[in-house]
Amino acid sequence: MIIKPQFKLKEYENGLYLVSTPLGNLKDITLRAIEVLQKSDYILCEDTRVSKILLDKYQIKSKLISNHKFNEKKNKLKIIEYLKSGKLISLISDAGTPSISDPGSILVNECIDNDIKIFPIPGPSAVAVSVSISGFSDKFLFCGFFPDKKQELSSELKKFSEFENSLVFFISPKKINKIIPEIKKNFSGRKIVFCREISKMYEEYIRKNVDELELFEKEPKGELTVVISERKIKKNISKKLTESDMNIIKKMINKLSTKEITDILSEISNVSKKEIYNYCLELKNEK
Repeated sequence: MIIKPQFKLKEYENGLYLVSTPLGNLKDITLRAIEVLQKSDYILCEDTRVSKILLDKYQIKSKLISNHKFNEKKNKLKIIEYLKSGKLISLISDAGTPSISDPGSILVNECIDNDIKIFPIPGPSAVAVSVSISGFSDKFLFCGFFPDKKQELSSELKKFSEFENSLVFFISPKKINKIIPEIKKNFSGRKIVFCREISKMYEEYIRKNVDELELFEKEPKGELTVVISERKIKKNISKKLTESDMNIIKKMINKLSTKEITDILSEISNVSKKEIYNYCLELKNEK
């Protein structure tokens, strides 16, 4: 099947295009991504066998160059030569947005150093998708993959547990049971969601309280994207109203009910509801 977009913003310049590809379902690709891949002189990909499935579906005949974490440093000079000669080159990963915990950053920086234009072609991202369905704060820190060694893993998780925002990281199914005890140790009181096989036939979202986590009985299939909820910070409740607080209450006392004033002020100050409520009663009794 060939998809021909009905509009064009501009002709494509030569340079490096970072093209986002489907996480699983091959229909999750943009028309622009297909067009760029069709026009590319070369497509850099992690695993040619994986990428060929997508490219064959959309009858994309561009030449493939294997570009993974073991050869990307070796490849970069040859690719820079191609780009300097006027070639249009696309970079894709096996799934999602390239250079996000996938090969790509080395080449991107080489292009920056050589004043070669880089163009992002937006699309699927496991990070964004997982945060969007988590129900947690959309202020998040992406942690990528964690180290394998236990001491380093423990140190990393302890460090990240101090962040107030949601956390997102990738983990292979073989390592998930190794990391669960460390998650329970460092993120007590928070919630967690495991996202697997996103957009595929057997996609699954496992939602738990961190304190209730148990080891997986069977190794889950496919790489997991894990989201941990934001850290809840308890307010330090002050017992006394400030002069500013009192002035705010005085301005509202004739317009709102005691309960309404109490609810509003308790949200914007660190004063207990009881203290606010009693002051409102005091003002009303003076009248």
